[in-house]
Amino acid sequence: MGDVITGTAAGVPYTALRPAVETDALLVSWHMIDAPKSDAAFAAALPLHDVPAWRVHLGLPFCGARMVDGSMDAVIERARRDAVLEYFAGFTVQAVEEFPAALTEVRKQLSIGDGPLFALGGSLGGLVALRNMTRAEFKAGAVVNALIKVRTGVALIEEIVGIPYTWTDESAAAADALDLVARAGELGNVPLLVVSGEEDYPIFREDAKNLADAVPNGELATIPGLAHPLAQEPGIEPAPQTPSAKLVDDLLTQWFRKHV
Repeated sequence: MGDVITGTAAGVPYTALRPAVETDALLVSWHMIDAPKSDAAFAAALPLHDVPAWRVHLGLPFCGARMVDGSMDAVIERARRDAVLEYFAGFTVQAVEEFPAALTEVRKQLSIGDGPLFALGGSLGGLVALRNMTRAEFKAGAVVNALIKVRTGVALIEEIVGIPYTWTDESAAAADALDLVARAGELGNVPLLVVSGEEDYPIFREDAKNLADAVPNGELATIPGLAHPLAQEPGIEPAPQTPSAKLVDDLLTQWFRKHV
């Protein structure tokens, strides 16, 4: 099954799974804010053991080893203060800006050469993966129940809390910059698997279909019975893989094996 290695690269915590074969292929991932909500928990939910590549799961800001006072309360508080600037866009922009230095340091720490790069993200981590795919050279990517447009995330929060978000010019610009359906052309011809849970939020499922249609090399896959999360709550620590996550893991394994 390979070794599990934990560390920090340029300030970004990670959980790495060593491949069963000698390779410099590297799959990087960004986790959800729903369960699994840390790099370690995401690695347990989607270990991708049979993918012949390093799997390095990177931690998002204020999550996992970067939680404030050992809880996700700081994340919730930021979302309440400003769902766009402090949460959706704030987290995404920080994670994207952290990635180049973290990637360089991970390769150095784990002695991974400059091999092909692959991306994976779930929910908010899916937006991070997609945005990074517009900025760096990836061989293939996949997202699961991804946040694809910041405005969709805002609409979901409005629906859940029953309070409308107060838009400003700044937050509108930040949200529009993170509309990956509108920016799908920037993903080029990189193969992209868009995985959508049959029971995920309808507005997320709509975005998933639109993204798969907009990307030249996009493919949509629906997972029967899968709601938004990929693990049971609380979802911070590694936990046994759920049956739904196993379906996703098998699908992603087939996808990445084809492209590795």
